[in-house]
Amino acid sequence: MTRSTLALCAALLLGACGEKDVDASGDTDGPPAEGDACEPDEDGEPPCADGLVCEISGDAHQCAAPLEIRGIVLHAISQEPIEGAHVTALDAAGSPVGSVSISDAEGRYSVRARAARNDDGTFADASTWTLFSTAPDFQPFPGGLRPAIPLNAADAVAAEDDDESAGWVLENPSTDVALLPFPDDQLSGRTVSGTVGGERPGGTLVVAEAEQSPPRYTIADADGAYAIFNVPAGAHTIVGYRSGLDVEPASIDGDEDVEGVDLGALDEAADALVQGSVNIVNAPGGSVTSVVLIPAAVYNEGLERGPVPLGLRAPEAPDAPSVDGAFEIAGVPPGRYKVLAAFENDELVRDPDEGISGTDIVEIVVADADVDLDESFKVTEGLAVISPGAEVPEVVDATPAFIFADDSSEDRYEVVVLDAFGDVVWEDLAVPGVSGSDTVQVEYGGPPLEFGRYYQFRATSIRENPNSASAISRTEDLRGVFISG
Repeated sequence: MTRSTLALCAALLLGACGEKDVDASGDTDGPPAEGDACEPDEDGEPPCADGLVCEISGDAHQCAAPLEIRGIVLHAISQEPIEGAHVTALDAAGSPVGSVSISDAEGRYSVRARAARNDDGTFADASTWTLFSTAPDFQPFPGGLRPAIPLNAADAVAAEDDDESAGWVLENPSTDVALLPFPDDQLSGRTVSGTVGGERPGGTLVVAEAEQSPPRYTIADADGAYAIFNVPAGAHTIVGYRSGLDVEPASIDGDEDVEGVDLGALDEAADALVQGSVNIVNAPGGSVTSVVLIPAAVYNEGLERGPVPLGLRAPEAPDAPSVDGAFEIAGVPPGRYKVLAAFENDELVRDPDEGISGTDIVEIVVADADVDLDESFKVTEGLAVISPGAEVPEVVDATPAFIFADDSSEDRYEVVVLDAFGDVVWEDLAVPGVSGSDTVQVEYGGPPLEFGRYYQFRATSIRENPNSASAISRTEDLRGVFISG
């Protein structure tokens, strides 16, 4: 039954229309069936017949068979299943689409995902998600060097006849999550859990902050529930970051697990505006980029990155990079942030020349007022990564070769290999410049790489001046990631 037919029936108050009986009050003889129009649940009553969910369909909603994302959470090194891992599905904007799922003894999880439908009930092209997962003694995923691979509803298949929990199932190698263990000196710690308040708490980045403590964080699920694992003993402040949401931080101490650490929303929403500009030079015409805010407490100095809270990006996710001059990020909650330009894969990088202005990683403090950045970010064309990790992390052998595009005006290159925690594994700061070739190849010469671990190579082109040296360009922040296989 189409939406236009339903509208006509309602307008004429017919006693019978389509498959359902309608009386003068508009009531039907039962809840809407699959394909029928529905209204989102606002009063706690199921809007559709048993086993169906009310999904967006164009400008309206329709009842449809639910979709579940299923997979296994594994130890990245041993490949053993991890029990008790938390898994959340995030939509393209980074907002959770449901409650957290906790993996069982076999590492299996199942997350119910909301998916927009076409008029005929099929999945809309825009239905994509990424996974976020945490577990005791493991680095959050995505995190460090590891990106989340988008999942698409187009890959879902009809559930088996004896599977009554879902109508559609999305399960393939991309839905399996491999978690990296923390270094030995960071194993153990307590769990801090609670709920974020406010009208839209889902997706809040919740951080356990302390000066002399490694950052620990998680993302609140659609209901605002959160659990941070591996929090070291001692005093911490639990803080929430999300566009438009200002919550009251909470303080904890001791060495035991802590429950009920709730972050209540303040009466006024976060409304600070951060604005500035980028200056794109020595790059192809039409180049555009993005700008993000990362809480300083979770910023990794070695990797020069960290998790970006929901909404603290220009343009706002999931829009493609579009900044070529002025930018602004609205609804920024109070806190200390790193401001990163050209952070994503857009063929651009922050200009690495430390001898000129506008090339530093800027740190700002947001309180009750707007923040205007004094200088423009200088952004330039990046050195293209050829191999490994041009697009996604690649498996390499024990002694990989790093290949990247030549910079025609360089005198030498600096090549650095980092592990997933931001520590330098190996570096060669005197790679000779090349001529007559479009690419540069550098053989890895460091200690043996550990099986199953993630690494990244970074290359920077250097020009030698009479009394100093200056950096010209470098490979992009998120490329060049590889896995030792």
